[in-house]
Amino acid sequence: MKKEELFEKLRRNTREQYDMPEINIKGITYDDPVKQFIQMTETSGGKVKCISAQDDVNKVIKELYPESKVFASHLPQITIAQKNPDTVAEANELNGTDVGILQGEIGVAENACVWIPQTMKEKAVCFISEELVILLDSKNIVNNMHEGYKRIKVPELGYGCWISGPSKTADIEQALVMGAQAARGVTVLLIC
Repeated sequence: MKKEELFEKLRRNTREQYDMPEINIKGITYDDPVKQFIQMTETSGGKVKCISAQDDVNKVIKELYPESKVFASHLPQITIAQKNPDTVAEANELNGTDVGILQGEIGVAENACVWIPQTMKEKAVCFISEELVILLDSKNIVNNMHEGYKRIKVPELGYGCWISGPSKTADIEQALVMGAQAARGVTVLLIC
């Protein structure tokens, strides 16, 4: 049976129709969304470091990852990056990245998600890096996903994703595996 035939059969056999109910969802709110965001980030396995706008972000990142050799970022203020997702010929050139450094747009207190719009040519840096550092202004933390989705602007490149803590799975032989699909660790540098 074709899809159109199935829909027609359903329409013929529908006796009563109802209007969609109006749904007003009031999401959870917090007295201190920043404090909640920090707590949820740590609960999800991530780390948060509060910095000021005057701090040398390159120095902070080098201190957080002193053993790392390969940094990747397209952000102009990141001068320690040897790889730039905007200038690589192919995404696989980002393979071997120890630390990817991204700009977060919105943070969500209820679940520690950070909206990362694709502002770089190769989004693979979000997933191929061993560790991620996400820069986020504490003024851009909202209470819940409802508020977060209302603030999303579709990026010019048409892609964005929510990232919350390091990638992990326990599906493989019931053992927790970190970095199964993306970064093994995530640190949010929160500009307070």
